[in-house]
Amino acid sequence: MDPIAPELLMALASGTAGAAGQQVWTSLRDLVRRRPSDAEPYAEGELTALAQEADSAQRATELAEALALRARQDPAFAEALAAWRREAEALEGTRTGAGDVRNVISGGTQNTVIQARDVHGSINLGG
Repeated sequence: MDPIAPELLMALASGTAGAAGQQVWTSLRDLVRRRPSDAEPYAEGELTALAQEADSAQRATELAEALALRARQDPAFAEALAAWRREAEALEGTRTGAGDVRNVISGGTQNTVIQARDVHGSINLGG
């Protein structure tokens, strides 16, 4: 299983995907916490860390890697995570990764032009 896009995890953790995104985030938390009683917690620390610092790409990447590792080790978790991922990626406002973007600039009076997609955070120009 490929790692889940950190941008998707950040969007869900930060609440930018709205109430539906919050429900999907909660379902991921529940999925991560579900394990046999004799098993050690796995990916819970990364999940909590991202929840506390939702705009951290590093924490999101660490969670994505921990989820992918657990999925490789636990086929039942992998299946449940794949179902969760389909639900999360279907949410409006969480689109990441490949996609069509077409920006056209015409005329000759532009000064500063920014073209971007999937921006998470601020864009500051000048001072």
